[in-house]
Amino acid sequence: MTPSRPFGRALCAMITPFSAAGELDLQGAQRLAAHLVDAGCDGLVLSGTTGESPTTTDAEKTALVRAVAEAVGDRAHIVAGVGSPATRHTVELARAAESAGADGLLVVTPYYSRPPQEAVEAHFRTVADATALPVMLYDIPGRTGTRIGTETLLRLSGHPRIAAVKDCAYDLLGTTKVISRTGLACYSGCEELNLPLYAVGGSGFVSTVANVAPRQLRAVLDAHDAPDPAGAARLNGLNAPLVELMMASGLPGTVTAKTLLGAAGLPSGPVRGPLLPAGRDAADGLRRAYTELLAAG
Repeated sequence: MTPSRPFGRALCAMITPFSAAGELDLQGAQRLAAHLVDAGCDGLVLSGTTGESPTTTDAEKTALVRAVAEAVGDRAHIVAGVGSPATRHTVELARAAESAGADGLLVVTPYYSRPPQEAVEAHFRTVADATALPVMLYDIPGRTGTRIGTETLLRLSGHPRIAAVKDCAYDLLGTTKVISRTGLACYSGCEELNLPLYAVGGSGFVSTVANVAPRQLRAVLDAHDAPDPAGAARLNGLNAPLVELMMASGLPGTVTAKTLLGAAGLPSGPVRGPLLPAGRDAADGLRRAYTELLAAG
């Protein structure tokens, strides 16, 4: 059975470009968004972790959605990250994103307060009831401190606007259970699991690495669908060194993505504190791995 893909298949968790002075660069965001769509992304996730949402203002988040929506039109799904630790604030962000032209919402589990499952479920239902937009839940307990329990996901799947999950829980068994028992679209949020999750019925990926290698990541899914599973595995292996350096080297994905985008002459700009730019050795290693991936075809 073909999985549901309410937000597309190859989604980039887009960085938020800033000027040299650290101000929001809306023209740069429009140029980067158009480039990513031209390169094969059929969805863009704005103001997620990679988009430095903890350090952008509500007004900046809304302006970013409006600018990117204008730039790509109906060529890609625009999913706005609206997560916050507070339900009321999340609802406000969701409504602002809807007004600005978002096609969907990314809603992370409320962090820091570590709510129990009953409260997690109530939070998501409240946000989903606040707009007419479809919702992608974001399960990333390594950052939030709280899982979205499998049974909670099964219950939430009955909500008419809760359509998907961005899965960073590293629980393939639990995710397989959700895929087999619900209509939720499950998107990999961890690049090393893009192909395994897709192979068991996942809908695609939401990727930080797609900022710099959108064609290469999408090619893995294309090969799997061909069907050419051996080809998909080979392409996935070619991507692995860059994925490891960008996502598992100790530097945040925002930092590594902006390093490579800047080197490629694409809009990026500095990171905002508390993040710091990559050091020279790390930047050189990233550029080498990126060059090798491009050379591999």
